[in-house]
Amino acid sequence: MSISGERHIPEEEKTDGGIIIPDTAKEKPQEGRVVAVGPGEWNNDGDRMALEVKEGDRILFGKYAGTEIKIDGEEHIFMREDDILGILK
Repeated sequence: MSISGERHIPEEEKTDGGIIIPDTAKEKPQEGRVVAVGPGEWNNDGDRMALEVKEGDRILFGKYAGTEIKIDGEEHIFMREDDILGILK
């Protein structure tokens, strides 16, 4: 189940209470927006399994999930749907 292209959403530098968060304390999961999805994975019966994630979804994914690439100067991450921790509503 391939997800083609995730775009990072910048993290906040300061909490609502005014506490500044140093770069070393900013841990994953990362948040991103799905910009494209593949057709899905084949199951053992030879049928295509539909993806639950779709273009435009805001997602959480692990620190080392996927493969980072640059397309037209913009950073993207290619990952499997299994690497997605959750879909934000």
